[in-house]
Amino acid sequence: MTIDWQSILFQFLGGLGVFLFSIKYMGEGLQKSADDRLREWLNRFTTNPFMGVLVGIIVTVCIQSSSATTVITVGLVSAGFLTLRQAIGVIMGANIGTTITAFIIGINIGIYFYPLLAIGAAFLFFFKKAIYHHIGQILFGFGGLFLGLELMSASMQSLHELADFASLTIHLSNQPVIGIFLGTIFTLLVQSSTATVGVLQGLYAEQLIGLDSALPILFGENIGTTITAVLASLGASIYAKRAAAAHVLFNVIGTVIFMLLFTPFINYVQWISQLFHLEARMQIAVAHGSFNVFNMMIQLPFIAGLSLLVTKILPGHDGGIDVATKHLDPSFIDSSPAIALGQAKEEVLRMGEHALRGLEETFYYMKTGESSHIPTVLQLEVALNHLDKEITNYLVMVSKQPLSHADSVRHHTLLTNVRDIERIGDHFENILELLQYKDHHEVSLSKSARQDLIGMFSLAIEAVRKSLEALDTASLSLAQEVTELESLIDDMEDKLRQKHIARLNTNECSGAAGIVYTDIVSNLERIGDHAVNIADSILGIRH
Repeated sequence: MTIDWQSILFQFLGGLGVFLFSIKYMGEGLQKSADDRLREWLNRFTTNPFMGVLVGIIVTVCIQSSSATTVITVGLVSAGFLTLRQAIGVIMGANIGTTITAFIIGINIGIYFYPLLAIGAAFLFFFKKAIYHHIGQILFGFGGLFLGLELMSASMQSLHELADFASLTIHLSNQPVIGIFLGTIFTLLVQSSTATVGVLQGLYAEQLIGLDSALPILFGENIGTTITAVLASLGASIYAKRAAAAHVLFNVIGTVIFMLLFTPFINYVQWISQLFHLEARMQIAVAHGSFNVFNMMIQLPFIAGLSLLVTKILPGHDGGIDVATKHLDPSFIDSSPAIALGQAKEEVLRMGEHALRGLEETFYYMKTGESSHIPTVLQLEVALNHLDKEITNYLVMVSKQPLSHADSVRHHTLLTNVRDIERIGDHFENILELLQYKDHHEVSLSKSARQDLIGMFSLAIEAVRKSLEALDTASLSLAQEVTELESLIDDMEDKLRQKHIARLNTNECSGAAGIVYTDIVSNLERIGDHAVNIADSILGIRH
């Protein structure tokens, strides 16, 4: 009997395409339904590796994508919201969470995926509210999963008659390393570990491959899925690269362990399958889930060692930003509001250090044009927004306690300080965007314009530095120096605008360059205003 290879290939690729689209579409619907809460869970509840595992499982189950979870985790590590040890816990949990899809696929729902597609389409086309669209995406994607599997399984049925395929499966059972390689490469290509498991479930259900051949491919899939985290870490901080490396090492070590325990693991899967009378697809799901759960249990006690290992492999320090709060101890709010205000002040000063560093990094970028400063500036602005939220929430809780008059004044002052420091971050971000616009559109500033901006930038940095020193030491003399610097900045703004008009009249400066120049001057003047606001809070001046 002649096998129609073209039909088999086209049907398999079509089924794989439907499957991949459905996974992505369903995941997007789930992610939109959860909104920004997923990132908040990862940020807030990963206090230790064990909690990181739980949160990793929950988030991955919610969005049906371990790749998305690891990408978010790598981003949070890069931004300083998670430590490496916390991230490793989340990655372990993501590996477990992604196995839920394999269990879903293992359920035989017959032809009922067709009504799911119809209901999902109805939600998408006949309802206008966003929540109904998200539900439609979830239902349509869920039905599409089974449609894709049905198409792939149908294409595989003809392979029974192919002698070469039977020889290949025998070869795979004798050479498990090849199976690991195939699982890794296929997952790298399709960028979906779930797709690899789905195809594997289809092959096993059609009795085209044995368990001894399927398991190495399953192990390889776990290695291949790490490529997403690796790609996400490219160009990010060294801490993000370490998180991605930890993901790779975790799955590679797990594969080595289970290859050493290969025969006992096969016996375990077969025993579970017989005990619960599991169908073929569910057997692969159990193997997948068991591998990831056991791997987590084996390696969880050694997270510190894994963290140390990746630090040795990827040494160095890139000046990463620690955005986690250091001083906001909630236990002081009820017991001693005065001490809580002191703790809040320390955190405000840390926030001010981030603002000063962000301003300096923006200044260095303007002077050198080196793009290495850009990620730091952006991370610092994100850190300022986070600290603004955390400190403000802490101070709001403190305000609910009885405060003396002096403490009420300190409380109000700290709130205004936080607002001014956060606004400094907004302004140096504005300046960064203006400088990037200048570089991307090849806008040139004249030599005199550059010197003017360097001079005004230096004054603004000095004003912010002295205002923070004044806040730290309650120095009236330093606060007075800030007011004098702010007056110089205001006078400089007027002079620089006049010089800009003169350059325009002599065609020394283009119109596009003039817009960039005047907007930077305006932002620097506003930074001076926020610095003097901090100083005025020391001097007791009210606005």
